[in-house]
Amino acid sequence: MTRLITGLTCVSYAVLAVAAAVPASMAQAQTQNSQASITAQPADWAKPALPATGNAAVEKTVEDLVRRMSLEQKVGQIVQADIASVTPEDVYRYHLGSVLNGGNSKPGQGHHVTAPAWVAAADAFYAASMRRNGKLPRIPVIWGSDAVHGHNNVVGATLFPHNIGLGAARNPELMRRIGKVTATEMRVTGLDWTFAPTLAVVRDDRWGRTYEGFGEHPEIATSYARPLIEGLQGKVGDADWLRGGHIIATAKHFLGDGGTAGGKDQGDTRTDEATLRRLFAAPYVPAIEAGVQSIMVSFSSWNGAKMHGNRSLLRGVIKDHWGFDGFLVGDWNGHGQVDECKPDNCYQTFTAGLDMAMAPDSWKGLWQNTLAQAKDGRLPMPVLDDAVRRILRVKVRAGLMEAGKPSSRPLAGKYDLLGSAEHRAVAREAVRQSLVLLKNAGSVLPLKPGARILLAGDGADNLTKQTGGWTLTWQGTGTSRTDFPNAHTIAEGMREVAKGVGATVDVAADGRFTQKPDVAVVVFGEDPYAEFQGDRADVGFDDAQDNLALLKKLKAAGVPTVSVFLSGRAMWVNPYLNASDAFVAAWLPGSEGGGVADVLFGKADFRGKLPYSWPRTSDQTAVNVGDANYNPLFPYGFGLTLKDRGDLARLPEQRASQASGDPTILFNAGRPGGGRRLLIGAPGELSPNPGPDLITARGADRRAQEDSVRLVWTGRGKAVAAITDTAPVDLMRETNGALAVEIDLKVDGAPSRPVSAGVACGQGCAGEVPITAALRAALKGEWTTVAVPLSCFAKAGADMRQITAPLSLTTDGTLDITMSRARLVQANGAGTACPNND
Repeated sequence: MTRLITGLTCVSYAVLAVAAAVPASMAQAQTQNSQASITAQPADWAKPALPATGNAAVEKTVEDLVRRMSLEQKVGQIVQADIASVTPEDVYRYHLGSVLNGGNSKPGQGHHVTAPAWVAAADAFYAASMRRNGKLPRIPVIWGSDAVHGHNNVVGATLFPHNIGLGAARNPELMRRIGKVTATEMRVTGLDWTFAPTLAVVRDDRWGRTYEGFGEHPEIATSYARPLIEGLQGKVGDADWLRGGHIIATAKHFLGDGGTAGGKDQGDTRTDEATLRRLFAAPYVPAIEAGVQSIMVSFSSWNGAKMHGNRSLLRGVIKDHWGFDGFLVGDWNGHGQVDECKPDNCYQTFTAGLDMAMAPDSWKGLWQNTLAQAKDGRLPMPVLDDAVRRILRVKVRAGLMEAGKPSSRPLAGKYDLLGSAEHRAVAREAVRQSLVLLKNAGSVLPLKPGARILLAGDGADNLTKQTGGWTLTWQGTGTSRTDFPNAHTIAEGMREVAKGVGATVDVAADGRFTQKPDVAVVVFGEDPYAEFQGDRADVGFDDAQDNLALLKKLKAAGVPTVSVFLSGRAMWVNPYLNASDAFVAAWLPGSEGGGVADVLFGKADFRGKLPYSWPRTSDQTAVNVGDANYNPLFPYGFGLTLKDRGDLARLPEQRASQASGDPTILFNAGRPGGGRRLLIGAPGELSPNPGPDLITARGADRRAQEDSVRLVWTGRGKAVAAITDTAPVDLMRETNGALAVEIDLKVDGAPSRPVSAGVACGQGCAGEVPITAALRAALKGEWTTVAVPLSCFAKAGADMRQITAPLSLTTDGTLDITMSRARLVQANGAGTACPNND
């Protein structure tokens, strides 16, 4: 369906500029990809001063390769596969030009894979790409990885603060050093391409990727883009640009990913073109000037049009107007969200301007379909050749044609560089500069030499919480202390620094003490999350560990309190501020807890300034500097030093909203989550309280009174229990992202007839999979877990872009189950196979 935005014309300078490269017969198909086109003149989009990257020898090599390549090779270059779904033999057979490791993909089982396994895997994929195949040219594969706060997928790597903390540091040159360390550690493991930096300007803190943005105003990302990219890639013109200890960088996610309505992941940025340019495009100009070689296209939409299909922005602005000569890479099956596309079939994304489609688990189908479309002309040869040239140009510039296998390249295998003392010193400095002091009543900070200090809270000795998402696993969960051999928790850092000043640190997460301390430091905050699972309905802090009670208990005992708050966004924490004498926003500091200790003890002063406005109320989710009626609790740029008076008047503690903070919860604590409803009855006749003939639902107990629901099917006819949404929800990204529906249940009466779990997607649209075997295998009266990957519902025919019921259970037989919880989880932890037919 074509979605046109009122007041915008679909024909722009960008559409005209590419006409010469696209046959006239394709004009009608191309128009579909010009939705939400830009309408301004080229001069209205700031134009970068292009770096001197042109090189006649490079272009000659590229042209020679293109001339000799087969059509199959060309298609292989523009398709990227995830290492969890592709083998080296596949790379050889399908001529794939690139692989990636997603957040949960490793060259081995689990997240404990050590550096040598990464090098071995890089060698294996490289060797496959370079095997002789007749007279075809041999083209090396490149490997992309989300090294977004250091080489964060690898055990032992240096982990820097997430971007939100780096934004608070306001130090562009520090970014250059961080980029260099990250590039070095990636080279150690044989990898040559990072999907970083993120240049998102975040305008709604409900977004689960807020911590990936440097701030709410484009000034920080704009000032950081050049030094960070030059740290990763080296400087254009230098002999080691893209070589030696440097790698290929990626500016992402183009464009407007931080401006989606409601802070929804992969949502729609609804704004005029001038605002799109002013707020979101600005950081890409210095990125291109610094010579960034790839730009990742966003999942999000602009005024209803998916960015992966927006030809006027991808081809028109980036390539034709800005003159960018690197390549555009997609995000995880993002092309599959374009109108009339599927993850394994989307020539439209290439005609719109994408050069390399990230097709992690759909790569084979995409390769086959794109090959057919190149043969029949739906994908014009000039478009395909342009994409291939751009990818090859970067490979040739980076010296990959002659670099040899990854293990033979500079720095490869020098494992002592992973988490080295020198690298960790840079990260520790970054932590010191990132901390923001919001309150310091009575100058309780710095901590005094010789003091007895109680260190409490669930974050005090917790590297999983300290490092956040995108750390060894996609969501940053499931890790333990042993996974971080080259790191310090905050507790370990506090003990180290305290020893040098004659202080004593007693660590007790629950805050218990036998000898009254001089001061208590309580470390708490958000648990780890990443994209989608981190989306929230408000910005009120939900404290599962009740650290507020701990703070109040310590205050009542006459102990001065210092709160160290770990979070991926600015949050409403008024009650905690009231219960604290000092309050530090520590963000997600990474592996160097000693940096926190340095500042608390006064070895360095606080210098961090808020990169995001701090909310006054829990529903103040999109408060940004420059807004009309701007009224945050602490403004953008706020941050005390130890010399400042740090008193704060008592704040109101009534939460303005009680919205569910977790969109992954379908059912919990006896009720559906996120405003959903539980309906039962005959198919097409569902209601909250139908007659008891077919099915009944009533409260049941598991851990607390009526924290579950008992569902009983009578067998007198087909009946359904469904959790429904008030409006259709797009779960395509979650489907592509390997999430599953996980149900905690107890079977009291095994099914007499087949049972299916399903999703609904509107009138006549559904996808169902059998779960009879799992229910019959469950021990009667024992709690068990049943999980179905969302991809199984998609394979069964559901349109995951418009889900009206994210879970239904259906049978025409008898069945008696009690359900305590249903939620979306990583399928990797639940098993990725679809249930077999019974």
